[in-house]
Amino acid sequence: MRIVFLTPLGKIGGAEQSLLHVLASLRSAKPDWHLYLIAGGDGPLLIRAAELGVNTKVLDFPPLLACLGDARGGRSTGGCERKLMSLLPQVLLAGIPVWRYRRKLRTLLETLAPDVAHTNGFKMHVLGAWSCPTETALVWHVRDYVSARPLMARLLRWYAPHCTLAIANSVSTAEDLRAVSGPRLPIRPVLNAIDVTQYSPDGGRVDLDRLSGLPPAPEATVRIGLVATTARWKGHETFLKAFAALPEDLPIRGYIVGGPVYETADSQYGIEELRLMAVSMRVDKRIGFTGYVENTATVMRSLDVVVHASTSPEPFGLVIVEAMACARAVIISDAGGAAEIVSPGINGLAHHPGDIAGLAACMRRLIDDRRLRERLGDAGRETAVRRFDRKRLAAELVSLYRGLAPASAS
Repeated sequence: MRIVFLTPLGKIGGAEQSLLHVLASLRSAKPDWHLYLIAGGDGPLLIRAAELGVNTKVLDFPPLLACLGDARGGRSTGGCERKLMSLLPQVLLAGIPVWRYRRKLRTLLETLAPDVAHTNGFKMHVLGAWSCPTETALVWHVRDYVSARPLMARLLRWYAPHCTLAIANSVSTAEDLRAVSGPRLPIRPVLNAIDVTQYSPDGGRVDLDRLSGLPPAPEATVRIGLVATTARWKGHETFLKAFAALPEDLPIRGYIVGGPVYETADSQYGIEELRLMAVSMRVDKRIGFTGYVENTATVMRSLDVVVHASTSPEPFGLVIVEAMACARAVIISDAGGAAEIVSPGINGLAHHPGDIAGLAACMRRLIDDRRLRERLGDAGRETAVRRFDRKRLAAELVSLYRGLAPASAS
């Protein structure tokens, strides 16, 4: 079988990390299949994919296409027509470059002649619908809510008839997509997964203080971290305010791990913007900013508590599963796909999205109770191994692909 994966980025965020797990799982289960990855930009994603034995190709997005976007985070809160009208100048300017890109992509896909085109990211969902040969099955892998994106919601509704099957990374994401696309588009939830041998309690750690430019913390310090891209809805401000609400004499240190990934305008914080925010809250001496760290397993093992603080419903929450697999206590923002992962009080704690006082209370509870941290960490590890081992991905996806592709390709 020949499968082409299409993704807009060569950088690695949560969606790209999940794509790597898909590629690794398929390569292990089906070494004789031909896997290709076409990305809209260069970066570490292509290096990692090539190491797995995947054929890679960069087909650079033109700048106007790379910056085009209507990301808001979360689900629709109304005003979509007004938001759509505000995007029209962007759309009109990008029209000709997008059309030229579509022609190049179509030519490349005709050359590769895949049985299945598996698209990652909203821009590639639409481009795939425009560009796929008629004999190729088109699979949209939807990893984010579309209802909050007026332009993409309209485009996916228009082009849903061109899609053979949509995969959603959670039940929550599937329900959101179904509300936008209508009942005719087949949608299957396939939960994200990770490598539970890489993400485990055993293994190397990283010196977060050194990466942050902070002096070494005292030995008994409880380390609390938010690990995420700096997308504005990921809750960095909520995390900082909750940390600032804790007593200054507690033996704690906070870390913000990650950096900007996306090119869409106004969709993310800059690191300096977050640093200034920490200064204004007078926590800059107790909060470290590491920037992007490639091996996040070493980060998880270096923390005592991992915070997920998204202010809007999370489509899935890969970082939650990664932290649980490393047997770290997690605090989640209890909405969307994240709520499908954690059972509060059993394998993690939870607060309402954007609830600063609630997040601070969860932090304080875990700071004060080491046994609770250990119990939640052990239960999280068990959950990750049982539900989120990436070996499951191949079993689910191979069955789906075989149902879509010609019998001769299987």
